[in-house]
Amino acid sequence: MRQIVLDTETTGLEPELNHRIIEIGCVELVNRRATGRTFHRYLNPERDIDDGALAVHGISRTELDGQPRFAEVAEELLAFLSGAELVIHNAAFDVAFLDAELGRLPGERRQIAACCRVLDTLALARELHPGQRNSLDALCKRYEIDNSARELHGALLDARILADVYLSMTGGQAALALMDIDAAARTSEGARLARQPVRTAVPLAVIAASAEELQAHEAMLAIIAKASDGRCLWAVSEVREAALTERAGEPQRSSA
Repeated sequence: MRQIVLDTETTGLEPELNHRIIEIGCVELVNRRATGRTFHRYLNPERDIDDGALAVHGISRTELDGQPRFAEVAEELLAFLSGAELVIHNAAFDVAFLDAELGRLPGERRQIAACCRVLDTLALARELHPGQRNSLDALCKRYEIDNSARELHGALLDARILADVYLSMTGGQAALALMDIDAAARTSEGARLARQPVRTAVPLAVIAASAEELQAHEAMLAIIAKASDGRCLWAVSEVREAALTERAGEPQRSSA
C-alpha cells in the first residue's frame, strides 16, 4: 500500500478569503515503511502573509519572492500524489487549500478526492484518545516521538513527524516486523522455512519411567478406559479390550 503523509503551510486560515499555500511537504510510505522519496516545495503566494500565520511558521513574504507559483508545480505534485492514500493531520484544512489552488488552474476543475483517498489522523486520534489533546505536539509526547526540532511549523518537518506518529498510532514498528514475517511465510520459501523445526545444540536429558511408575500408569489407564467404555485414547489395546469385555458382562441398567 502506498501512502503519502502531507502537510502544508499557508498565508492564513481561510482559502475562501484568497489565502494561499506557501509550502508543501510530502513523505512517501510503502507498506508502512518510509521509502526516502519526498516532495517539498516553497511557493510564491502572490499576496501578503497574516501575522498570525507568520508567527506559526516563520516564513516571510520576501523569502518567497523567487519561489515557483502553485500552477508551476501542480502537475508534478498531482503525479506524486496520484493513486496514494493521503495521511494528513486535520485533513479538512489542507484539502480545502489544495482544492482551492487546483480550482485556480485553467481547464476542468480538479479536486484532491478525485485522485487520492484521505486519512485524517486527527479524527483517528480523537477515536483512540477521546477527551484528550490530540495536536501533533500532544501526540508526539504521548507516543514518545522526538519533535525537538519543531521550534516552528514546517511542512516537510511536520510530515516526517506525522509519519512517525501515524505508524505509532496504528501499530508501530513491532507490528511492521510481524507483518514482514507474515508476508515471508506466505511465499513458498518462507513457508518452507517456517515449517523447519528449530533444533537446539543443548543435549536434553531423557529420564525413563521406573517399573513402579509404569505399573501405576497402566492402572490409571485401566480406570479411565473402564469409565469411558473403552474410549481412552492413551490406553494400550489390551487395556481397552479388557475394559470393553468387563463392561459387556455387566447387567444393563433399566431406564425406568
